[in-house]
Amino acid sequence: MAAQRERSLAEVFQDIVANVQDIVRSELRLASVEIRQELVKAAAAGKVAAAGGVLAFFSFALFLLAAVYGLALVMPPWMAALTLAVILAITGSILISAGRKRLKLIHFKPEKTVSSIRETLHG
Repeated sequence: MAAQRERSLAEVFQDIVANVQDIVRSELRLASVEIRQELVKAAAAGKVAAAGGVLAFFSFALFLLAAVYGLALVMPPWMAALTLAVILAITGSILISAGRKRLKLIHFKPEKTVSSIRETLHG
């Protein structure tokens, strides 16, 4: 039988440190991937909210002008402008709210990484 070589305490400690380093690197890679995925979702939601804001602005500028002229035929021009401004402000608010709701669904905390770290520490 071949005699088994016993490892020194220093070698065991070096292996432990190397393993911990590998685990930490893996957890950081996982966190990076999770955060990147959530940032893509956040960018998409932000684009929707921004599009809503831009549409609300241009709608205000273009439709208000045309509608004020049309409504000025049946009411005073100031009242026509005010009426349209309220309607368009409500529409813009709805679009901005839809974008905000999508942003609230995004989780910036890397759940898988946190769970994996807890398993590593407790298991």
